[in-house]
Amino acid sequence: MSPAISVRGLRKQYGAFAAVDRVDLEVETGEILALLGPNGAGKTTTVEICEGYRTRDAGDVRVLGVDPATADREWREHVGVVLQTSGFTEELTVRETVAHFASLYERPREIDGLLDAVGLTEQAGVRARKLSGGQQRRLDVAIGVVGRPELLFLDEPTTGFDPEARRHFWDLIRRFREDGTTILLTTHYLEEAEALADRVAVIVRGRIVADSTPATLGGRDHASAIVRWVDHEGAHEVRTDTPTQVVAELSARLGGEASELTVSRPTLEDVYLQLIGATS
Repeated sequence: MSPAISVRGLRKQYGAFAAVDRVDLEVETGEILALLGPNGAGKTTTVEICEGYRTRDAGDVRVLGVDPATADREWREHVGVVLQTSGFTEELTVRETVAHFASLYERPREIDGLLDAVGLTEQAGVRARKLSGGQQRRLDVAIGVVGRPELLFLDEPTTGFDPEARRHFWDLIRRFREDGTTILLTTHYLEEAEALADRVAVIVRGRIVADSTPATLGGRDHASAIVRWVDHEGAHEVRTDTPTQVVAELSARLGGEASELTVSRPTLEDVYLQLIGATS
């Protein structure tokens, strides 16, 4: 099966500044890929080129097998976009808003079922301007998926969410993925990338510096572990490649349980900060 997104040698220049500098990137059909990077790294430019909203200076881009720079309306019916800012009219109700966007597609989702899926059934008759921030974001997603897209772009979808709302939103995204939707996600929340993404790509200064699963990004799975504990002599810390052996020897030496024992490896955030620090 062909990749949903295939990018080769992508370049976008603004004067002497290369916002995107020879980027290669693929998103397989049916997967969630999280594109991470600091502000100004080239995330938005890359995504907007893939969406067909921005032109490129060089490189080959295929999205659902089509060059987005020359794509037609039929192609756009298969692509959903959820931007950082809302694109709906605040005076319309939730139902009216979704119905309006549904009218633009030949085979839209059934409105009541979609409102239920995004958790807005009780707000169906509420004007958009009266929704909470989390509810407005759910409405954004409803608009983005009402046309049954094969591919969904999510740009910072949970910015401003409290932890509970963020996790409810993750469940919603997983549901769309289970329905077969391919998703390209940009986010500043590392726990979000780890919870949702099959793969993570990190872009810094317009270049992809790492592309792997969240568990293996930057050699995270092979990194040394840190064993910490406390005994009568105080707090201790050991960095080791064999943490199980260290814990077993520690237990035998102490004759039982070690106080405040922890075994940890680098988090995704640790690895991410190393990647952007090493190249920034």
